[in-house]
Amino acid sequence: MKRNSIITCVLLIGAVLFLIQCTDEKKDDNNNIAPTGVEFGGYGSQVKWGEHLVLTGGCGDCHTPKKMTDQGPVDDSSLLLSGHPAQMPIPPVDRVDLQTKGVFATQTLTAWVGPWGVSFSANITPDSTGIGAWKEEQFIYALRNGVYKGLAGSRPLLPPMPWPSIKNFSDDELKAIFAYLKNVKPIKNVVPAFMPPATK
Repeated sequence: MKRNSIITCVLLIGAVLFLIQCTDEKKDDNNNIAPTGVEFGGYGSQVKWGEHLVLTGGCGDCHTPKKMTDQGPVDDSSLLLSGHPAQMPIPPVDRVDLQTKGVFATQTLTAWVGPWGVSFSANITPDSTGIGAWKEEQFIYALRNGVYKGLAGSRPLLPPMPWPSIKNFSDDELKAIFAYLKNVKPIKNVVPAFMPPATK
């Protein structure tokens, strides 16, 4: 009787282990673990997850120039994530006056005047004038530390870039965002350099 119980127990453990192995990770033809989609926030791929995070995170609110319509400003989809248009100067405003009163944004919502000076949203497409040469580690460093171009020792990222909130994304989320940005249409656009505060 005792022997039958031991055999039954061994068979039961063997069946459980077999089932666990069958439902465990899937492998591709090269015996590599094949992605199941679960590790990408349920979006099926890292790029799709990144697209979701960019859209819900509002990255295009600042990095995609707007065009005016009878419904107000809308994204110019031909300039998706390309930053402030290089050829577009800021309007002739009294910067000294604005710097003391608050913040002013251009009609494209890609340049801002404030106490810090004038900031322009970056080109975050994979063109050479954007993030084409960036490495994933550089991107993560920029957003974790609020540092321009992710280069240690360079100036801080300027308002309205919400890096203090973005730095709370997980590494996997930031990697997904980077993967998506590396897969959007590259747009050649050399964004103007930051302008320090104006003086009288």
